[in-house]
Amino acid sequence: MNTPAFIPKPPPGKVRWIICTLLFSAVVLSYIDRLVLSVLKPTLQADYGWSESGYGDVVFWFQAFYGVGFLFFGRLIDRVGAKVGYLLAMSVWTAAHMAHALVTSTLGFAMVRIPLALGESGTYPAALAAAAEWFPKRERALAIGIFNAGANVGAVITPLIVPAITLAMGWQSAFLITGLFNLVWIGAWLTLYRRPREHPRLSQAERDYIEAEPFVDEGKTSFAAVLSTRQAWAYMAGRFLIDPVWWTFLFWLPDFFAKRYGVDLKGFGPPLIAIYILADVGSIFGGWLSSQMLARGIDANRARKTAMFVCALMVVPVSFAQMAPTIWVAVLLIGLACAGHQGFSSNHFSLPADSFPRFAQGTVVGLGGFAGAVGGMLMAKFAGYVLETTGSYTPIFIVAGSAYLVALLVVHLLNPRYAPVTTLNAEN
Repeated sequence: MNTPAFIPKPPPGKVRWIICTLLFSAVVLSYIDRLVLSVLKPTLQADYGWSESGYGDVVFWFQAFYGVGFLFFGRLIDRVGAKVGYLLAMSVWTAAHMAHALVTSTLGFAMVRIPLALGESGTYPAALAAAAEWFPKRERALAIGIFNAGANVGAVITPLIVPAITLAMGWQSAFLITGLFNLVWIGAWLTLYRRPREHPRLSQAERDYIEAEPFVDEGKTSFAAVLSTRQAWAYMAGRFLIDPVWWTFLFWLPDFFAKRYGVDLKGFGPPLIAIYILADVGSIFGGWLSSQMLARGIDANRARKTAMFVCALMVVPVSFAQMAPTIWVAVLLIGLACAGHQGFSSNHFSLPADSFPRFAQGTVVGLGGFAGAVGGMLMAKFAGYVLETTGSYTPIFIVAGSAYLVALLVVHLLNPRYAPVTTLNAEN
């Protein structure tokens, strides 16, 4: 892993980037669907008398089943592949998302969030499996950074369209109309996605470039075998520490702006758009930074961890967001933190593909997603308790500001050489 393998010069073919565009679009849609509720939270809380702890429970149960779903989809995608896995995931979450229009209580929303979480948990295992199929290591973090940026695009689009739909047709329509977008993507996925060796539009030059690195594409492994490796624990620990911060931003930022600066449903758009545009830049920057170092012959250990360190430093100032004198100072601090998170994630998400054979990558991603969801569950309870007892976001932002440096330290201690797994055998 520390000696870069020879990879031919990138060919002129662009089919792999069409695939990346599909993955990007799916992440956009997944984030629109999960964020509709957070944008509507102040409105629904006022209309139906939700408590802070009640909303915290909705987030808690989403995180719980999101984690369980990660374990299921990680294993499933190792067996059926990205195409079938993504199709199943989006079908499940689309139905659940549209069912939100049928409920009004926090209990009702918690119930429909369960299948939404199960379906959406397939997003990243499927996307990372597809990226491992379609991109060599030299481009993989960049590709992941690009489709991971879809999270921020979804977060930008949601506060633009949801208030407009809600004010024109009612909040139920916000769930129904956004759910229809997914059907278009499903048609495109069925039409365009193939494995590289089966894709009719792929040139031989681009196929040779994609498959220049040796890989093992068949077999299966067990949770126990994966958990016996330090690399898996490094990935899980990182996800456990950083995912809760991102989920907190996603689910609580509209509430923070409403409470701290008096922003209403019509005013959420500009600050949230600014934050997630910055996050988009960070996502692509983090992937680009390590990809550039790899292209210059720097080993993966140094390239990935250097990029992660730079991104971790970007998050530290968010500790002072509650004390920001104006909303736009807070937007800058939170936007910089979101950029750092996404850049950090673009590199950390590369670990399974960098370190594990392909037959085990879905399992590793699933375990990491489960660990991140457990962290998110704890953070949801913590946030609900802090807000209900103190009314201040300061403790939440302090945790967020320190999480990434701690995560990088833990990842380095568990996986100091970023070495590939060589003892994991396929079970036939």
